[in-house]
Amino acid sequence: MVHCQPHRIPEVAEAISLLDGVSEVYSVTGDIDLIAVVRVHDHDDLAGVIADRLSKVDGITGTDSHVAFQAYSRHDLEAAFSLGFQE
Repeated sequence: MVHCQPHRIPEVAEAISLLDGVSEVYSVTGDIDLIAVVRVHDHDDLAGVIADRLSKVDGITGTDSHVAFQAYSRHDLEAAFSLGFQE
């Protein structure tokens, strides 16, 4: 979860989406500005993505990380996150 300067949300989202290890970035409502999904082969690699690259993107004011250990749902997450989006 990414907190950033409100006027920089689109630029921050774009910069995050270009980082190695980041698979998706979503702008969201609520207490946070963006959700970045990071996918790595080893949990030790998270520090390289989050602390070394993501948190240093200009415009980010803070991050909160949550690690998924196991998936219990087989729902198509892409479809769930694209609700209301039409091409």
